[in-house]
Amino acid sequence: MSSISSDIKPKKHYEILDGLRGVAAILVVAFHIFEAFAGGNRFVQIINHGYLAVDFFFLLSGFVVAYAYDDRWGKMGQWEFYKRRLIRLQPMVILGMIIGAIFYYFQASDILFPMIGGMEAWKVILTMVIGFTLLPISPSLEIRGWGEMHPLNGPAWSLFFEYIANILYALIFRKFSNKVLSVFVLIFAGLLINYTVFGPKGDVIGGWSLNLEQMNVGFTRLLYPFFAGVLLCRLGKLIHVKNAFWVCSILITIVLALPRFGDENSLWINGLYESICIIFIFPIIVAIGAGGEIKNEFSLKICKLLGDISYPIYITHYPLIYWFTAWVVDNKVSMENGYLEGIGVLIVSIILAFVCLKLYDEPVRNWLVNKFQRKKGSEVLSS
Repeated sequence: MSSISSDIKPKKHYEILDGLRGVAAILVVAFHIFEAFAGGNRFVQIINHGYLAVDFFFLLSGFVVAYAYDDRWGKMGQWEFYKRRLIRLQPMVILGMIIGAIFYYFQASDILFPMIGGMEAWKVILTMVIGFTLLPISPSLEIRGWGEMHPLNGPAWSLFFEYIANILYALIFRKFSNKVLSVFVLIFAGLLINYTVFGPKGDVIGGWSLNLEQMNVGFTRLLYPFFAGVLLCRLGKLIHVKNAFWVCSILITIVLALPRFGDENSLWINGLYESICIIFIFPIIVAIGAGGEIKNEFSLKICKLLGDISYPIYITHYPLIYWFTAWVVDNKVSMENGYLEGIGVLIVSIILAFVCLKLYDEPVRNWLVNKFQRKKGSEVLSS
């Protein structure tokens, strides 16, 4: 992030939070690989709560956005903020859609994706171009059959909501006092509990379709964690423990990997677990991560690498997952017979993310910063 003026000084960088974002992103990929073998049954899914990584990402994002921008609005306008966020996020959104389009026809499946085989190329290209903007795809442009707002790259739905959160922050919530913000955070927590504990599914799975039900899920998942992250940053109540990165990595892994609680007749139990994770455990993990220090070079390098690839791996891995899932379903592959291929998908996803980072994301963002953000006499800050 480049500065707006030479008056803005660099801030401490939270390397541990970067590393935790990378850990969660890799767990998301593993979750999606295991999901291919689950046959759509969320009660037997391994790394059962892997989807909660998205809610963790929202909390991290709210914390980091508040930390980076809360005290800079006197020197920064609305457009400058949006420009910075676009430069940070949008290049990989575009590349993710391109990768999704490249892999699309390889994902053809008579069982899982019967639409792909006869899909017109112009419709795929149009879907890709609309995807560049992150605007949701109309159901009339469905090209896969899963009802996703971004059928070439499903996880882009969370970036759509991320942008909404950034706009809400810039327009409204940044102006609130901590007391007012706390009231809203409590209301958002109530909405989350109402949906998870008293709702129809007992989980927060969803948010990726352009219909009223799924949009409700998306906003329910977004509002509490993002603005709780903002509030957590403002309050500055950090927790200091030794080996914070490794402690937090173990905690987030356990939280995401635990099996589903309850069954079809007791959905509320799992909903309660997820509410506790999002409302209490995730903020504690972030507070420990932000309050920790890295005192050895190895941990620092691990955190930097994980942080660097976290966003690229999240936004580029799913085209491979479509392909892998179609192969598993079409060939009725069991986990015992397909785990090596699953490991291969994980490795390729990490390599692909690293290549995209070094050959595309970093060069493009550097060019955009030089073109649209640098001003004479300004400093360059990291974010």
